[in-house]
Parts: sequence; C-alpha cells; structure tokens
Amino acid sequence: MTDPVDLTARLVQCPSVTPAEGGALILLHELLENAGFTCFRVDRGGVSNLYARWGDKGHAKTFGFNGHTDVVPIGNRDDWSFDPFGAEIDDGYLYGRGSTDMKSGVAAFAAAAIDFVRDTPPDGAVVLAITGDEEGDAMDGTTALLDWMTATGEQMTVCLVGEPTCPDTMGEMIKIGRRGSLTAWFTTTGKQGHSAYPHRALNPMPAMARLMDRLASHTLDEGTDHFDPSTLAVVTIDTGNPATNVIPAQTRATVNIRFNDTHTGAALSDWLRAEAAKVDAEFGTTTEVQIKISGESFLTPPGPLSDLVSRAVALETNITPELSTTGGTSDARFVKNHCPVVEFGLVGKRMHAVDERVEIAHVHQLKAIYTRILQDYFA
Repeated sequence: MTDPVDLTARLVQCPSVTPAEGGALILLHELLENAGFTCFRVDRGGVSNLYARWGDKGHAKTFGFNGHTDVVPIGNRDDWSFDPFGAEIDDGYLYGRGSTDMKSGVAAFAAAAIDFVRDTPPDGAVVLAITGDEEGDAMDGTTALLDWMTATGEQMTVCLVGEPTCPDTMGEMIKIGRRGSLTAWFTTTGKQGHSAYPHRALNPMPAMARLMDRLASHTLDEGTDHFDPSTLAVVTIDTGNPATNVIPAQTRATVNIRFNDTHTGAALSDWLRAEAAKVDAEFGTTTEVQIKISGESFLTPPGPLSDLVSRAVALETNITPELSTTGGTSDARFVKNHCPVVEFGLVGKRMHAVDERVEIAHVHQLKAIYTRILQDYFA
C-alpha cells in the first residue's frame, strides 16, 4: 500500500516555495509513472506543472484530482519549533511548510489513485493535475494545465480539488463554490499647495475619504441561497506626506471585494469607476482606477458530484459535511470552466502559519475518503 504520510513527508522536504519546483513534481512524476500513469510536464512562464493520467485519453468517465505542491514562504525561521522543511513528526503531527496546505492533500489523492488503479483497475480514467503556482499569481499553473488539456484533447469528467476545506473538524465541510475576488487601486490627484492657503490648492484627501466612505458604507447584497453577503474592505489609504504644512498632490487607496453570484467582476468594476467619477465631479479631483479580478464567483449546484463526496466523507468520518462556499479563492475557480468541481480536504486552521502541521491520522483518513470516492464513482 502507498503510505500517504511517508509521501507527505517526502514532499514537505522539497523546498517548493512559489515558484520554485523544489523537487516535488519530479518526485511525483517518478512515483506515478512507475505506477502506470502516463505523465506530462506542462511548464509555462517559469512555473512547473504535472499532468498524470491512468487509462485512455478522453474516456467519458474520467475522475480528476487537482492540487498544488508550491508553498508560501516560511517567515522567520527562528519562530519555528522544527525545521520547516524537515517533515519531523512529534506527538501525532507531521510538521513543515505545506504539510496542511496542501502537500498532504496531494499525497492522499496520489496514494489513493495509485492503489485504486492497481487493485481495482476501473473502466475509465483517473487524472491528477498538479500545479506549482497556486500560492502565487496562478497565471501559469492550473490555467496552463487546462489550456494544455484543451489543446491536446485531455479531459476530466468531474474534478475534486484537495484543498483544506474543514474549519475545525475533519469531515465537516465540502466547498461547492467560491466567492469571486476583486482588488481595486485608486489614485486621486488634486493640486499641491500650502496648508495655510487651502483655497490655492486642491486637496485630494477629502475626496478620497469621501470615496472610501461611500464604498465601505454601501451594502452590496444580502446574500443568496448558497452564499453569504458580499464584502468590501478598505485595506489601505496611503499618502506618504511627512510635512504638516503641505497639501499633497496625490493620495492612494486600495479595496478588496469578495463577491457572490449576485455580481460579476465586470459589473463591480463599472460600479467602482462610477463612484469615483461621482466624487471627482463633487471635488474637482481626478481619480485613476486600476482593477484586478482574481476570479469570478461560481457554484457547482448540489447534485451527483457533491452527493458522491458527501457519502464518502460521512462513511469515513461519521460526519455529514456542510456544503459551503465560504473562504477565499482556490484553483477550483479555473477548473469550473472545464468540468463540475467540488473541494474536499483536511482541517485548514494551521495552513500558512508558523509551525504548520498536519495530524497524521487525518492524512490516512483523507486517503480512505478519496479511495472510497474513486470506488463509488467507478462502481
């Protein structure tokens, strides 16, 4: 049997801080190829990705797993109790950067897939799409894999993303969608002048304060059947003016919006620009708005795929999972354009933290859940 904890440890020992490959995908490539998977490296823009398939290309019944082996930086090494890339085990936990997010998830679905196709070869195909660019800009990771799949005729019928999804207890939550994410940068320009003669200047600060208040005070929506209300957060206002007797010429601010399926990124962008124009008309300032849409909101409606995963989770954990759309973004936002997708993985409360660690029993349990999902899907 393929030990998912041993594989997690070997992956954690690969220092794959985005965008470094660190040896993680090389390790998986060799392991999966030896298990009979056809493997392809799909590298783009300096990012390494791996696509592995067992079974015939284009089979109408193809179950896919998606995950990532890149990790966030460790921060201050002195704050860690153990080597961040040592994969040391203590009191039932495996420590190391990426142990929760999400090398254990990748190890669990890789181990489940290897053992499943060896012991009960299915009438269909199993695909593992693993990226090294989830924690970064995600421009050349899962998107590169999906572009390559389209160009080469590869496909997944359904997909499970193995990100950590459970807030506190193993088995408590499946993600069936995600909110969209949008960041907007505002630069408001007036006219510099002496603070004793404000009538000779055009102060951009009151205009920016008015604009940020209008945005932050606005109720975007009341939520939907599967989503909480959308949120807008003012994350910074910067002027950088050290003088007390100078009215600055410019000030900047940034907001981040997490939005549900009531909105689109384009519609929210239009609203932000319209609000800035209203304030400019009131104050006589000029505001430049730059916007980045990191992902649109999406929902995989409850149905066969979520039922399949829920049954497996309940049987292995004795917990009926909640179907949720909470949290940030994930690569599921890209996969949803290819096929139905849901997410299920470990308890995520220690991800990205100092002394990141995963409970060893949970890694074995996750492999069992993924194995049961494959068995039931191909039954």
